[in-house]
Amino acid sequence: MNLKNFLYKSMILTGVFFTASFISELKASNRFFPDNITLVKDKTEVYVSQRPALNDRLFRSEAVEKKIQEVCRLLKNARLAWMFANCFPNTLDTTVHYRVLDGGEDDTFVYTGDIHAMWLRDSGAQVYPYIRLASQDEKLRKMLAGVIRRQTKCILLDPYANAFNDGPVGGQWQTDHTDMKPELHERKWEIDSLCYPIRLAYEYWKATGDTSVFSDEWMQAIALTVKTFRDQQRKENSGAYHFQRETTRASDTMLNNGWGSPVNPVGLIASAFRPSDDACTFLFLIPSNFFAVASLRKAAEILTTVKDNSALAKECTDLASEVENALQKYAVCDHPKFGKIYAYEIDGFGSRVLMDDANVPSLLAMAYLNDTNISDPIYQNTRRFVWSENNPYFFKGKAGEGIGGPHIGYDMVWPMSIMMKAFTSQDDAEIKTCIKMLMNTDANTGFMHESFHKDNPEKFTRKWFAWQNTLFGELIISLIDKGKLDLLNSIE
Repeated sequence: MNLKNFLYKSMILTGVFFTASFISELKASNRFFPDNITLVKDKTEVYVSQRPALNDRLFRSEAVEKKIQEVCRLLKNARLAWMFANCFPNTLDTTVHYRVLDGGEDDTFVYTGDIHAMWLRDSGAQVYPYIRLASQDEKLRKMLAGVIRRQTKCILLDPYANAFNDGPVGGQWQTDHTDMKPELHERKWEIDSLCYPIRLAYEYWKATGDTSVFSDEWMQAIALTVKTFRDQQRKENSGAYHFQRETTRASDTMLNNGWGSPVNPVGLIASAFRPSDDACTFLFLIPSNFFAVASLRKAAEILTTVKDNSALAKECTDLASEVENALQKYAVCDHPKFGKIYAYEIDGFGSRVLMDDANVPSLLAMAYLNDTNISDPIYQNTRRFVWSENNPYFFKGKAGEGIGGPHIGYDMVWPMSIMMKAFTSQDDAEIKTCIKMLMNTDANTGFMHESFHKDNPEKFTRKWFAWQNTLFGELIISLIDKGKLDLLNSIE
């Protein structure tokens, strides 16, 4: 192996990215270096891997490691390659706790990062980008199956909970005024908590052909999902769920003795909290209702094709159609500047909230989740609205711009929103701007964060937030798959 290939292979395997100036120094110190070595044409920096040491990584996938090597070979920008190599495996490196139970069943508990609990939403999104590689790596496939089985157990334990402990260990929110259990980390009812497990199981099945995850327990979880959605349509009463917390944060509790704002039962599903874990102002959360429609139809396809359960499949499709019809009737409003757009929240009485929150599902992310057609003119109007100062939670400053939310507060941009803009963009210049912004707001850590200050990326929240990291890796792979490698390689 010649020296150039040796150094390049070392760069990929170790995560140390050598720049041209560094190699020049090596040349000067050793007369055996050939003069034509040019590995990376970039700024005069040496990028050192920020991944944990090999022995400290929680889970290793050969397919993921090969994908990292493949992508890093394709990317000419050393900093972008370095960030990708840090971010894409972060969920596996630091949050995945895989084991085989006594009965031989795969079981995977996934931390959200610096919070050692498993969110149904986050865990489903964190491992989602690895599905494409599951057919190439049996160990990875079994880990993903373990996530699906663990999520199924969580739903059966409590379909209204958003986050779970690894066993009945209790936690800081056990004093919340709701039906808490020691297995629950938090019990905030969020529609998307029941959607992400369906999305994960569906795409896993499509990628691997494995139907073993669709057990009797999974069928029970789907039936319970439909029952919970029906309950939260609130047609006859306020439903079974209530929640209050003793807190100084208004967005951490529900008003009206824990039942939230009143809703007019028009067929939509009420969500007590947003994907950000902040309380909804009006409980018909529009992007989450769109997500529910798509998820119910995915569940129905599995039930029909794999389980031959036409009765439960019909319950799913009937509910999906009812919610879809209600969305068409009530979710759209006329904006004086942008025309017809989707509201963020409504109550069925005519009240609405016009904004977007960074966390997914969001209005911006509906095309990413395939909950709406990217060419839908109402979605495109909405997309322009949410990425403007007409959205009260859009922030623009010296360091960057994007959508935040009340979870962190004013002036804090979520990189997730910038990624969603790139995922849903049909404009190369816009995509390039998003990638450059993500590269320039990592505070030189090589990782994504929950949020950064619009004027100062050194001011950020959550140093370790695995979902955002893996999502960044997913974005880079997605762009390459869409033929955007030259675009990525044009970034200086």
